Amino acid sequence: MTNSDLTNPDMTAPDTVAPEAPGGPESAEPAALAAAAGLTFALAPGHRVKVRKGPGTDYPVVRLLPEGSRIQIHCQQHGERVSGPYGTTDLWDSIAPGQYVSDSYVHTGSSGMVAPSCTG
Repeated sequence: MTNSDLTNPDMTAPDTVAPEAPGGPESAEPAALAAAAGLTFALAPGHRVKVRKGPGTDYPVVRLLPEGSRIQIHCQQHGERVSGPYGTTDLWDSIAPGQYVSDSYVHTGSSGMVAPSCTG
């Protein structure tokens, strides 16, 4: 799999910075706090990210997020391992029912979970 499978790298966007979860980075439960606060997170600058029906590149594309987008992560789950601007991870961020983006394209400021695990 290549990065072009997930984004269009020919696009550019200004640098943006995602907010920290309430309580700062040392908070005991950042995932619960971030979800409760309704925080949004920036996509990697210069990328238009594909939203997929499930947590992997084998799932169909639902839509394409424009460069400079910010997303709210409702929950996260493990799926296909993907490499992107923010590293390699198997975490996928659910932004709406049946809509997932690889966490490797989202500036969360963390290499771990920042939202509750998806259930069901």
